[in-house]
Amino acid sequence: MTFSVQVKVMPLKDLLDPQGKAVMGGLNNLGLKGINDVRVGKHITLQVDASNEDEAKKIAEDATKKLLANPVMEYFEISVN
Repeated sequence: MTFSVQVKVMPLKDLLDPQGKAVMGGLNNLGLKGINDVRVGKHITLQVDASNEDEAKKIAEDATKKLLANPVMEYFEISVN
């Protein structure tokens, strides 16, 4: 069975996010007010062949830990649809 797995990778909350700061500056330059903070991350969709949802999540978690996220600078969340 094929599962669609969503991986959200974001910078750790305690680290600076230069991309987020650049986007924040751009929004301010465009006159868009009321936005207090911007964090930029990655959204990755994987199509995973597995026998069940738990196995699909485990495969995606393994891929994320080995390649998709840098645990020193990022955290991740995985959901299976």
